[in-house]
Amino acid sequence: MYHISDVKKYTRCARLYINEKHAPKREYQPFIRLDEEVTSLVAQKLHIEDHYFLGHKGDDPSAAKQAMKSAEWLMKARFEYRQLRVKVPFLHQTDKGWDLYFLFIGLYPHADDMQFYCDEVWVLENNHIKIDQIYIIHLNAEYIREEELDPSALFVISDCFYNGKNHPSVKVKDAIYKSKRDLTHVLNEMDQLQEDSVPAANRTNHCTTRQKCRYYDSCFPNEAKEPDDSILTLVASQNKHEMKKEGIALLKDADSERIEGSRQQYAQILADQEGGLHVDRYALKSWLSWIKYPISFLDFEWERFAIPPYKGMRPYDVMPFEYSLHIMQADGTMTHKVYLNIHDDRRDMAKNLVTDIPAQGTVIAYNAVGAEMMRIAEFAQLFPEYAAKLNDINARMEDLQLIFETGTVYDIRMRGQWSLKVIMAMMNDKSYKDLDINQGMEAVFQWRHLDYSDDTADHNKIVEDLKKYCGMDSYAMTVVFQWLKKINEEKMQ
Repeated sequence: MYHISDVKKYTRCARLYINEKHAPKREYQPFIRLDEEVTSLVAQKLHIEDHYFLGHKGDDPSAAKQAMKSAEWLMKARFEYRQLRVKVPFLHQTDKGWDLYFLFIGLYPHADDMQFYCDEVWVLENNHIKIDQIYIIHLNAEYIREEELDPSALFVISDCFYNGKNHPSVKVKDAIYKSKRDLTHVLNEMDQLQEDSVPAANRTNHCTTRQKCRYYDSCFPNEAKEPDDSILTLVASQNKHEMKKEGIALLKDADSERIEGSRQQYAQILADQEGGLHVDRYALKSWLSWIKYPISFLDFEWERFAIPPYKGMRPYDVMPFEYSLHIMQADGTMTHKVYLNIHDDRRDMAKNLVTDIPAQGTVIAYNAVGAEMMRIAEFAQLFPEYAAKLNDINARMEDLQLIFETGTVYDIRMRGQWSLKVIMAMMNDKSYKDLDINQGMEAVFQWRHLDYSDDTADHNKIVEDLKKYCGMDSYAMTVVFQWLKKINEEKMQ
């Protein structure tokens, strides 16, 4: 038996499909938190109260077919064709056939990943189910929760997908039937694939599109052995593998006619030509001149909820639960403050934040524009009594990441990456590897044990580990900042 996820993996990469099939089962930890039973909430939106069939995991497909004889609504119904099993969110019987409702747990469904929708329709049609209208149910971006959740306002029923500006565009049914394909040949290939043999690795755009495949390093193990200045570390390059095959092995020898010409790429090439480190000393000096003491190095940790759990929140809103603050004085002395809450205590966090951060001096965060500044702006909107001080903090904010993502500074040891962890690993200092929590999402997963009041978890240890991890982020910024000052002084000599 196959599922659509199997077909998607196979069509992306046969090797991925086999690897996933034989991989040990991993504990599912959703990036976006979803605590509610969505089907029951949508059923309220659709006013489904009786004359319905509710499917369950492991149902024989004949159960749904039998239910179609008498039920007006089918929810989570299982259907199967050619061993491809699908779970259909909602089917509604009308005098013209069956209306199909897809469920999208997001804000604006776009017609850019059609395989799931198309393959479900293919299975239904091969079960001789006449589909009349097709809708997609998604979360309402404008919904603001009151004390109680309102399913009728939480969801939107649309017969259209949305474009890049989040405006209704192509009809769902039209888009599906335009993209729908016959899966027979794909399923035949999957049947014939030998389970005990893994197909040879074949590098395609799928290997790194959106995010690098989890099996990339095992498929291409030699890349990890490449030197730090290998041409294969050239960021966002379509031609680096071609250049490598032609004997262009190092960044400094890159063919200028076959690079995209971004600032990061030029910084990488110059770093290799300059002995391993490139510094745009005028840009760095200018940035450092804007930094005023005392310097507050700030890092947040937060949870994101698909469905708002608290009053005043929207779908996919973020709820910060921790911040770490290292305050550096002009003489190099530092103080450290950390705030951690459990459940929703954003008002108290905002109050402590405006108290802990000095009223003067620069505030520095890593990826400030995409993270800390957004969280602070949200606090200012939620808590007007602190808005003036919060807005002042944002006005004094500088983004440490900009130095690296603009190519102002590049060290070949970064190997085409500029996360704070990668840069900190170059420093002769503390390491994230020494922490029990050493990744941002692991911090979120552990905090969930606290928020769920999980009695099986060691709450004291989780609190301690969370404070160490968030504290490491703000501390790492102080180390990187001091390094930037040092290399600036060396370059100016």
